[in-house]
Amino acid sequence: MADEQKTDDLRELYKSLSWQLLEVTENAAIAAARAAGQGDKNLADAAAVNAMRTALNRIPGVSCEIKIGEGERDDAPMLFIGEKLGNGKVNIDIAVDPLENTNATANLNSGAVCVLAAAPSGGLINASDTYMDKLCVGKDAADYVDIRLAPEENVNRLAKALKRRDKAELTITVLDRPRNEELISRLRSTGARVRLIMDGDLMPCVFSCFKGVGVHAVMGIGAAPEGVISAAAVKLLGGKMQAIWKARNDADRERLIGMGIDLNRVYTQDDLAPAHDLVFVATAVTPVMTTSKAVLEGVSFFPGGAKTSSLVITRGFMNFVPTTHVLDPTVFEEEKSEFRLY
Repeated sequence: MADEQKTDDLRELYKSLSWQLLEVTENAAIAAARAAGQGDKNLADAAAVNAMRTALNRIPGVSCEIKIGEGERDDAPMLFIGEKLGNGKVNIDIAVDPLENTNATANLNSGAVCVLAAAPSGGLINASDTYMDKLCVGKDAADYVDIRLAPEENVNRLAKALKRRDKAELTITVLDRPRNEELISRLRSTGARVRLIMDGDLMPCVFSCFKGVGVHAVMGIGAAPEGVISAAAVKLLGGKMQAIWKARNDADRERLIGMGIDLNRVYTQDDLAPAHDLVFVATAVTPVMTTSKAVLEGVSFFPGGAKTSSLVITRGFMNFVPTTHVLDPTVFEEEKSEFRLY
């Protein structure tokens, strides 16, 4: 009975924690949006990092450790791996990308998002800011595809799983990078549509688990931090993720091995995010698009406030969260902003 009560208490804690973590990504998104469109990706990134660090530090009763961080690959502002925030008695692990798609933010283009995943201590893999080869699909295709197979075979299996006779009805999302050129060519040879994205494969990995948004799979080599964060969401949504770590150089290879990473192993969502009680939170800075729609709206400002659009996923719970933030109560009241539509 005591163990059951402890489990119930833990789940209630994580349900409450999800809303506190939502404030973290919301604050980061608002800060990044203020710095957006200036042509300086590090300016917006630093704003998001500082806002996120401040918000994580003030969550009552919680201590956070950054297990996966962003910024090492390009010397960008970052929450660094091993950094500890807060001073509470409840310990959680965080995998974070304070600002995914900094280039989009700098130019005020679509696809920028502030995102994190959280788990009980030990519930997220610990590894460096490097690369990984990824394959993400939703629940319906989870038992059909395998990253070790040829991409042509995976397209065939995906078509069978999703009951698509015409492969032109399939859309595969791939990062537009030289390292993915052969994959892109081989995917196109099957007749499947390939959506090339300039940056940011994290949210497409998550959307591969959604129906009706035009993301049937994500394939190719992208950043590892985004891979771990998206693995948490994929696991919560019942999809499948497979990943193979790709070291940048010999020093990176040695570091990964020292962290316990097997470079020859195929990692799944359960390996990357082994915890049962996970939290995934994302807040858009600019609109997050798929081939068919904007799934999350970007930050919009109005006199005295701002509006954000977020996605929160926990065990057995998912919600799209539009939030109105009062940033200056005096201006908000003077302008009667609550009676306007923005």
